[in-house]
Formats: sequence, structure tokens, C-alpha cells
Amino acid sequence: MTAPHDATIPGAFAPPTEPGAPLSAWVRAVPDWPQSGVLFRDLTPLWADGGAWARCVAELARPFDAAPPELVLGIEARGFIVAAALASRWGAGLLLARKPGKLPAAVQREDYQLEYGTAAMESHRGLVRPGRRVLIADDVLATGGTAFAALDLARGLGLTAAGFAFVLEIEPLGGRARIGDGIPIHAVIAYDAAGQARGNV
Repeated sequence: MTAPHDATIPGAFAPPTEPGAPLSAWVRAVPDWPQSGVLFRDLTPLWADGGAWARCVAELARPFDAAPPELVLGIEARGFIVAAALASRWGAGLLLARKPGKLPAAVQREDYQLEYGTAAMESHRGLVRPGRRVLIADDVLATGGTAFAALDLARGLGLTAAGFAFVLEIEPLGGRARIGDGIPIHAVIAYDAAGQARGNV
């Protein structure tokens, strides 16, 4: 069942009318946001449609269902949505990679470089025993800097990376290469250099 659409709202997004439509049809393209020249891929219409989101979660989980991880690490903030859905599916534990100063107890911190400046993420120490398998989840794989930092954070906690799961991948930005070989990386929808989506399920 598709989500209701209110045509009285100016600029309202019209979701697909067919529940089996490609998942990319629920992704809204927003030009020049958050700044000029950026084409933002908005996932809120996908999350607002229960049937489409359930399909997406099933596809996110598919490569890992045979051997589910013990933990899922969600990257602030939209990655929390993705990670929580996957953790619930598998009965796995949920860990948070948060911005500095958001967690009340002792933390593991990972500093990393952005295109213009630096950033950091933190996760609580002592919640889980070392050596457990963790899947790292986020909404979008772009340049890969944040995802790579989350990998280092997980390793700093003594965890073993089982893979990465993303709803979207922007292929021209090279995030997959930044993360490197040897760790499974799964994206449900990938956009190529022409802005065309593939992997529609």
C-alpha cells in the first residue's frame, strides 16, 4: 500500500502508485540543496511508505541474511534509521556512531578529514565484548570518508567488520574505492555519473 499524497501542498512529492515500482521512484531529487550545485537525494518519501521501506530493508539485508552480524553500527544521523531496522530484523545489537559530546559515558573517538576541515565520531566503550562481527550502516555512500572513519571506530572498539550496507551509493564520488577491498559493500540503489539509478528492486 502506498503512502497518501496531499496534492494541496505546493511542491509535494508524488510517490509511485504501484507498490512494486522500483525503489528509486521513492527517492526525491532536490536540486541545489543544501547548497547551490548539489543534487540531494531525499529518502524521507521512502521511509514514509511502509511497504517500500520494508522492501528496502529486505534488500539491504539480503547479502548478510545467511550469516547475520552480531551488531549493527549506525552512523549519525540518518544511518540510525537504517541500522535500527537491520538490527531488529536479525535480533542484533545496535551501536551508535555519534557526533562528539552526545554520549554520556567513556567513548572511543575517531577523528577524520572532510573536504573542508575535520570531523569526529564517537561510540561508547565497554558495551560489547571485542571480536564480535559488526555491520556498518548508513543512508548514503558518497566520498566514503565517513564510512571509512566508522570502520576505524569499529576496529578501535575491537570489533570485526562484517560489511557495509547503504540505501544509496553515488558512484562518481568514489566511496567504494575509499573503503577499499576485502569488506563487502552493499548498496540497494546506485546512481551513475549520468544520475541514472540502477539496482532497482
